[in-house]
Amino acid sequence: MSAKLNGKRVCILATNGFEQSELEVPRDRLTEAGAEVHVVSPEAGVIRGWSGDDWGQAVKVDAALAGTTDADYDALVLPGGQINPDLLRANADALTLIKAFYAAGKPIAAICHAPWLLVEAGIASNRKMTSYHSIKTDVINAGAKWEDKAVVVDSGIVTSRNPGDLEAFSKKIIEEIRESKHERAAA
Repeated sequence: MSAKLNGKRVCILATNGFEQSELEVPRDRLTEAGAEVHVVSPEAGVIRGWSGDDWGQAVKVDAALAGTTDADYDALVLPGGQINPDLLRANADALTLIKAFYAAGKPIAAICHAPWLLVEAGIASNRKMTSYHSIKTDVINAGAKWEDKAVVVDSGIVTSRNPGDLEAFSKKIIEEIRESKHERAAA
């Protein structure tokens, strides 16, 4: 893959319990495309993923959530898993960061259960989205127009359903970063 994203910086916001592949595949594809990618977390040191039905591998945390702002990055990626987004949607700093990326018109990508974070941040209403099937009702109840597709994009908000959609998800994130900022209604 050519270096399409040279000079771009991407934040992957995660905590313990992220779906292993949903952090690693986008991170690797974005890096291959030339972006500088940082894992940002409320925890320091390392966070552990979830793979299958048990804890997965540790991933190094590059920056603390406290003190991170949308001005530091060009895009935000939110990996899923059940544990990770459930913990982050109760974290005020995480929600503040997501809302700041949204207000700045920067691409935000959420896969699997991570659209819970978009719901909690108040940015799902009137938006075309997808998610893991078990949270479909949550997304619809937040006012989104849910679609059963591998990847759905609406004004720079990229959503996907599950690890089987990771290649399409990653490709679309790269496209959205290249397109830069998006005009959006206030959250």
